[in-house]
Amino acid sequence: MWSNSRDRNERDASETEPLLPALPGPRYDEQAEGNNGRMAEVGVSQAVLVEPHSDTGRKLPQYIAALSATLGALAAGSMLGWSSPVILKITQDNSTDYNFSVSESQGDWISSLINLGAAAVCFPIGLIMDILGRKKTMLFLTLPFTLGWLLITFASNVGMLMTGRFITGIAGGAFCVTAPAYTSEIAQDSIRGTLGSFFQLMITAGILFAYAVGSYTSVFVFNILCTLIPIVFAVTFFFMPESPNFLVVKGRHDEARDSLIRLRGRNYDVDSELTSLQAKAEESKNNPISFVSAITKKTALKAVMICYALMLFQQLSGINAVIFNTSKIFKSAGAAIEPAIATIIIGVIQVVATFASSVVVDRLGRRILLLFSALVMCICSTALGVYFFLQDTHGSDSSIVTAMSWLPLVSLSLFMIAFSIGFGPIPWMMAGELCLIDIKAFVSSTAGTLNWLLSFTVTSTFNSLNNSIGSGQVFWLFAGIMVLGFIFIFFIIPETKGKSVDEIQLMLGAEPQAVHMEEKK
Repeated sequence: MWSNSRDRNERDASETEPLLPALPGPRYDEQAEGNNGRMAEVGVSQAVLVEPHSDTGRKLPQYIAALSATLGALAAGSMLGWSSPVILKITQDNSTDYNFSVSESQGDWISSLINLGAAAVCFPIGLIMDILGRKKTMLFLTLPFTLGWLLITFASNVGMLMTGRFITGIAGGAFCVTAPAYTSEIAQDSIRGTLGSFFQLMITAGILFAYAVGSYTSVFVFNILCTLIPIVFAVTFFFMPESPNFLVVKGRHDEARDSLIRLRGRNYDVDSELTSLQAKAEESKNNPISFVSAITKKTALKAVMICYALMLFQQLSGINAVIFNTSKIFKSAGAAIEPAIATIIIGVIQVVATFASSVVVDRLGRRILLLFSALVMCICSTALGVYFFLQDTHGSDSSIVTAMSWLPLVSLSLFMIAFSIGFGPIPWMMAGELCLIDIKAFVSSTAGTLNWLLSFTVTSTFNSLNNSIGSGQVFWLFAGIMVLGFIFIFFIIPETKGKSVDEIQLMLGAEPQAVHMEEKK
């Protein structure tokens, strides 16, 4: 099912796309020198490898289309943040938000079910968006999102509430695959990183919306507002163009040309880009390649390893542990702040830091942001571990713990900033940058599935792990994982900022002769 000529076409189109940040120091210099040598062997300059007129044309329509697409991520973010203000309310003995009672164990399941729903849909959604297209698939997702929220809003029993959460999880998980794929395919190389980071920005904005609105409105009003978000997305995104890559693959060349004009403007050399896409589509049609052959190539295996590893490090970074301990950390720091205000502050920090990442990701590069993120998160997790270990050992009223009361609050804030700048947004955009299109849907889908399953695992086991080994030791465990993440990024991940797909494939280990043959075709 993965071995059609369309896939090969998109794979070829991907072979001119950028990847990640550059390795600093002598080791990267040697790598870069080697890559330059390979490019000389190929017989084309770096300028030729980069997409033609990559810095010309209008950028505003691409920003608008990406923001419209990621309104679905806003809906997913509100779904993720929903449980923080709501579960606390509906599990109270005197709760009147629903006409049925919810136990704490049921509340845990209601919170976690979205992860299972998202994991279940990530793989099939990759197939669906290759059949229907990116735009139609995302518009279709409005239906399960709306249905799920209506079930949550008008639930008459716990089962109905759980079903609604599971269905919204399906829609949210699907957006985590389709939105990054769409934004990576409509963007020019020079702004692809910025547009790719919009997804995580809108996720964090949705979480902040849930924290702020959910804490100060009734559950019913909050649910209604959440129901309206996917509807607003559908109305807005309906007027956006389809991915030009997808249209060319389907043989709809006139529509692809119109899409490029809408995205780049009439002064852009649309015909040059369209001709390039068509040539690759024709070559792909005449030389189909099986999915097994595509996925087992050396470059593909390395790209898959990087995508999966980034998802693994993202979820095992301790992000959920830090969020779960937000109220406790604020209280430990002696801050007289209500738990609701504390979570809103963290939400604001996430949004601001993610926005900062979107501004600098195409200037500083992916790799340097990931390295910075891993390093700072490791230091902050270590500091939090020290604080909670001393608190468990000496008691919260001991002089040594009191003297360090500022440490958890500072560590928490820096941790959230570092995560939002690097490990929050970048792993989601990696499949679009590293993978050729004949494996992109598969890798995006399976990486998303892995991410949601890890999220469910960490969420459901954190409390028991905390009780068995101690809260301080748990944070040290996360810090150790971030050390491994830093090492992996430093030695494995190349810089993709401003690189074409062919350059990225060379950096992943492709043979120059093979790339040259593709260029000639």
